[in-house]
Order: sequence, then structure tokens, then C-alpha cells
Amino acid sequence: MFNDRLERIGDYPFDRLRALLGPIEPAAGIEPISLALGEPQHPTPDLIRTTVEANAALWGKYPPMTGTLDARAAIAAWLTSRYNLPDGMIGDQNIVPVSGTREALFLIALAAVPENIAGKRPVVLMPNPFYQVYAGAAVLSGAEPVFLPAGPETGFLPDLSAVTPDILERTALAYYCSPANPQGVIADLETLKSMIELARRHDFLLVSDECYSEIYDRGVAPPPGAAEACASLGGSLENVAIFNSLSKRSSAPGLRVGFVAGDARLIQKFSRLRDYGGAPPPLPLLAAAAALWRDESHVEQSRELYRQKFDIAKKRLDGRLGFYRAPGGFYLWLDVGDGEEAAKTLWRDAAIRVIPGAYLARTDQNGHNPGNAYIRCALVHDLEITDLALERLAKTL
Repeated sequence: MFNDRLERIGDYPFDRLRALLGPIEPAAGIEPISLALGEPQHPTPDLIRTTVEANAALWGKYPPMTGTLDARAAIAAWLTSRYNLPDGMIGDQNIVPVSGTREALFLIALAAVPENIAGKRPVVLMPNPFYQVYAGAAVLSGAEPVFLPAGPETGFLPDLSAVTPDILERTALAYYCSPANPQGVIADLETLKSMIELARRHDFLLVSDECYSEIYDRGVAPPPGAAEACASLGGSLENVAIFNSLSKRSSAPGLRVGFVAGDARLIQKFSRLRDYGGAPPPLPLLAAAAALWRDESHVEQSRELYRQKFDIAKKRLDGRLGFYRAPGGFYLWLDVGDGEEAAKTLWRDAAIRVIPGAYLARTDQNGHNPGNAYIRCALVHDLEITDLALERLAKTL
């Protein structure tokens, strides 16, 4: 059964990209640049090295599955400060550190999806386009993935209020990402509140993926989060799971430390699952993570670099390829007509690697894939490389 489910997921986007571009020789005499992977290349905060060195003796100890009290306290304090939460709303019992949010976003479906709902197959809702882990988690948990359009007609965000009652009755979990990957749009507080109310009415878990929450443009207010929405609704975290990590916020994708926050019952259940299938972050890395959550200066510096890269993108692409300046995140979601053809052309003629939008989306029952016309470009390099890459892209397309 598990193997059958694995086959239904399909190939991972970057496997498809390798198959697409593998037969093509990139332009000769030009240094290849990859804009395909959302892996931040900003300088890694020195705080990581110094903290890990100071805690090197802890490499000889197994880390607790629930992390350390210090790491949980740092995360709780950051959430409380970042979202102006009431004191005590989020405490030690509401948080578990995880080895990056990819693992946790996958495992949460195994914890939240039952075998059936009123005798019917459960549903997992997700935006379309979407982070591919959502679909894998849905299928491998035995649920039916239901893809909600998140194109220009919906403001690049899925509309949960448009889901039909028969689907909502079977819904066990809904994934939601704001700022959105890949489109960079931000859900407002009222939207988040309405989704939480919907989840509570129909008793499903709303998974709020907030991994891009600290990357936002000039003149844009810090993106609201699910914890803030819960506070506005009275302070309960019921039916909500909040995910964030240091990969994007602190330009530390190799650290592999994030967290899940939710009500105590959910965290207890999720922690029990991780006792069997999880891998806790090592103690020196948890110490480094706690130090990073307590420091905002490196986050502000990184955020300004992303803003400067969007300045470059505007200079190179304004008025072309459907360019818009995303309020959040670090991606360009460019309308090139045919994403696969554009990706091949860019690799062959400009040695620029991008991912077709169709690989990040799913074709609907009408044969429409909302990513077909797009490519996603990750602005993760330094300013010089970003300018060079976008100059080549603009000239080639």
C-alpha cells in the first residue's frame, strides 16, 4: 500500500528539472547560475559558529526529542514579541523544536489525518501552486489531496471559503503558506482569522507555514501570523499548528532547526509521533538556534539585501514578463508563456537555471495547470550575481 501511494505522488520537482535540462548543454564560456533552489546564500551569522564552539561538549549527548528548555523559551519569547501576543499565551508546552520544517510539515499529516472521517476518505487541502511536501504528506497519510487555485484570479492565495461543504466535512488538515511560495503575496489578519474560524467549525487542523515571515519589502508591514490571529480570537491555539524555521530568516538552511507551535494536546501528540520517526536537532545546534531567535540584527541586514535584489529585479524586468514586486519572500514568479520552454531556453542560451512553474503545481480536472505559464526564480545570491543573472534572463527572454 505504501509503495502504491508513493507512486501516486509523482516525481519531485527537482528530479523533473534535472530530467528536463540534463540533455541540454548550457551556453559555453558562461559561468552557470542557478536561480532554481530557494537556498539562501547570504553570509551565515557568525553567532552560529561561536555558539556551537561554546557548546561543543554537548556533541557527546543525545538531544531530547522535545529539544531544550532554553530553545523552547527562546522560540516562545520570539513569537510573543514578533506577534505582540499576551504574556503566557505561548509557553513551553506549546512548542517543539524540529530538524527543519520540511520534516515537520510532512510528519504533521501522519499525526492529524485519521483513517476515515464518518466512513469517508479524509481530505488535505493545499494551495495550487504549493510546496511539494504538502502533497507527499497528504498522499502518504492516506488522504485525498485537494488543490485550491492560487493564481491571479484569487490574488495568488487560496480561498478556503470557496471549498464546498462536502469537502469540508472530510477535511482533516489544510496547509497554508504566507508569505506564499512561490508568489510572495501576504495574507492579511482578517483572512487568517476567517481560516481559523473555518477550521474550528469543521474541526480540521490549519497548518500555517510561515517560513518566509521575516522577508518582506520596504513599506510593507511585518506579515501577520496565525498566532496573532489566534490572539485576536481570544488566545486559544486550538486547531492551529504554526511552523517556522531559521533557514530563510537567518540564512542558515544547513542548520536544520525550526519549530512547531500549537495547543498543548497537539504538541503532545506530535511529540509522541516524533519519538518513533523524528530526528531532534543536536544540542549544539539547538543552542545556536536559541541565540539566533534572540537576535534581530542579522535578520534586518539580510532583509535589506533582499530588498536591494528586488530593486535590481525592478530595474531589469519592470513592465516585462508579468513582473511584480512581491511584498514577501524572495522569489520572482514570472509569466513567460511556457515555463518549460523558457527554462530550457535560459539554460541553453544563458546558463541560467530556473524551475518551471508547472513543476510546483498540479493539473486540475479541467486539464489546467496554474503554473504552466510561469517560472520561479530564487533571488538568493549576492547583489552582483543577482544582477548578472537577471541581466542575462532579461536579454534572453
